[in-house]
Amino acid sequence: MKRFEREKVRTVGFFGHSSEGKTSLAEAVLFRAGVTQRLGNVDEGSSILDFEPEEINRKISISTAVASYQWDKHLVTLVDTPGDVHFTYEAKSAMAVVEGAVFVLGANSGVKVQTENMWREAQERGVPCILFITKMDTEHARFWDALKDASENLEGAKLVILQLPIGEEANFRGVVDLLKKEAYLYEDSSGKAKKAPIPQDISAQVEEERLKLVESLVEVDEELMERYLEGEEISQEELYRCLKEGMVQGQIVPVLCGSALKLIGIDLLMDAINLLIPSPLERRPAKGINPNTGQEEERRPSTDEPFSAYVFKTLMDPFAGRISYMKVLSGSIGPDVAVYNSSKKTREKLGQVFLLQGKKQEPAGIAEVGDIVAVTKLKDTQTGDTLCDEKAPIVYPPVMAPTPVLSYAIKPKARGDEEKISQALSRIKEEDPTIVLSRDEQTKELIISCLGQLHLDVIVERMKRKFGVEVELSPPKIPYKETIRKVVKGVIYRHKKQTGGRGQFAEVHFDLYPLERGKGFEFEEALTGMNVPRNFVPAVEKGIREAMESGVLAGFPVVDVKVRFYDGKSHEVDSSDLAFKIASIMCFKKGMQQAEPVLLEPIMKLEVTVPDDVLGDVMGDLNSRRGKILGMETRGKNQVIKALVPMSEALQYGPVLNSLTGGRGSFTMEFSHYEEVPPHLAQRIVEEAKREREKGD
Repeated sequence: MKRFEREKVRTVGFFGHSSEGKTSLAEAVLFRAGVTQRLGNVDEGSSILDFEPEEINRKISISTAVASYQWDKHLVTLVDTPGDVHFTYEAKSAMAVVEGAVFVLGANSGVKVQTENMWREAQERGVPCILFITKMDTEHARFWDALKDASENLEGAKLVILQLPIGEEANFRGVVDLLKKEAYLYEDSSGKAKKAPIPQDISAQVEEERLKLVESLVEVDEELMERYLEGEEISQEELYRCLKEGMVQGQIVPVLCGSALKLIGIDLLMDAINLLIPSPLERRPAKGINPNTGQEEERRPSTDEPFSAYVFKTLMDPFAGRISYMKVLSGSIGPDVAVYNSSKKTREKLGQVFLLQGKKQEPAGIAEVGDIVAVTKLKDTQTGDTLCDEKAPIVYPPVMAPTPVLSYAIKPKARGDEEKISQALSRIKEEDPTIVLSRDEQTKELIISCLGQLHLDVIVERMKRKFGVEVELSPPKIPYKETIRKVVKGVIYRHKKQTGGRGQFAEVHFDLYPLERGKGFEFEEALTGMNVPRNFVPAVEKGIREAMESGVLAGFPVVDVKVRFYDGKSHEVDSSDLAFKIASIMCFKKGMQQAEPVLLEPIMKLEVTVPDDVLGDVMGDLNSRRGKILGMETRGKNQVIKALVPMSEALQYGPVLNSLTGGRGSFTMEFSHYEEVPPHLAQRIVEEAKREREKGD
């Protein structure tokens, strides 16, 4: 691979909502650069960037894809990201490793939730942005409407128009570059522009918009502003410098337009990426923690610094094994060398270093600061890890995975596939850290938690395709518990069994007390006298604990109970640990029946973030779910509702919130405490549990 000076290297990500045309635009760029000989088409399944079968079938991007191209003596690495909210983590991980972002907005649609989400991410990370209004050739394409919507919904940097469209919908045939005051027409399907006079019908508008553009740019530089106000002509070079500085400072976002399908404006976008997106050397120093000292350190983006890289993606290939995508943040690295995984504190041996072209890999030779490369078969390295020089260790903060919103119990369809399902899920979790796997100790179910129904469907398909495991999904069982309401004293149970030879005899006397919620179980030995030898006390406590595993109402575990063992009777021949254990089990169950047993349900603490305009609908829905609103706070343009909601009402909350907010809402959920189930619901739960037990019998 030809080596490029770092000043001539660019890494740019394409971001935006699903179906806005990101992948189509990326394919147009690769075709225009000569990387592909045929324009890749998402709908036809010929895209080199959407190569996973799940992506081809659904015609959407599910995972981040990387490809490189050369344009005007520059090497550009293009990172195409998913636009569906279920795969936000992929897009956020990509935002952490690019030097610039192209936000793709369809001219026939408005700003949607994922565009807003990733726009905020870019602002927080200080990533310079370009807004590209695509699909200018489609029906209902409206440049000015799309721009107005972007101005109203994408906060922070000021949008400045760099290009005006020539025509719209079927008549879209070119663009006017406002800084150069030149028109470019695309008269065939080659994607090559021809300079032409500015059309008369928009010449006045061109002058007006150019004036606004120049005024916005000179605001970046006070000296230029003074010269401009004094009537001096500002050169094109100075205006481009202001444009780039304004982008880097987060003040300005240039707006371009075009059509991926007709290859209009693609070459001008590629020119803008070369001209305006910073090189790796202009990136801010990468900050991390020295694992040996705990102190913050940074690495300048320079080949003179020690090697360090951030692993932002992992692919599990059935043939090649683990493929790790990494961004080199400092120094350089070649093949067949040892590196240090400072996140895991282990050494790794690198084999070949590859450049990526979708799913294809090309040997890169050496990887330098700014490069995105792939390495295979690392032993311990996972997404979010840092690789570095062991003599200069540093750990970069990983991108945090979002909180799962949907949970299901998962089990294999075929008996005996339990081990296969565990292996498949752990491999898929390496690719996708947003999956959370847990085993419910009470229900014994394996629970998979993810970001929504589409996410879950993709996981299930991948398990079948990559690992040959088919699974069954069901809503998780709610881990109800049982407790008592009132004190019961003097509960006596005698266990006596005579079967010839040595018999069984034990008698126990208990007092039962309800405890505060969350206290668990207390056992008090209050024996006096010698009616019960003390060596039987552990068997009594063991019997009670065993009895508490299955309550008298519906067989759920019993909690928050104190048992006082104050008396009993024994037989010097027939008494044994087993006899006292059996007597204790039966005495506890007898006492529970008398102590007003009740069901408890888990209560979850929810933080729900929603736009103002749907606040009432969301609060109404939470109330209908037996939710208790604890309070609200304003966060930017959104409201954050804090509420307590029973787990049974919150398990499938993700799709409901999505529907109520048009995909603009989000929530986090964690366990809070247990509360008594209302009597009318408790009766139904008890009856269902009995039916389940009868079915099992």
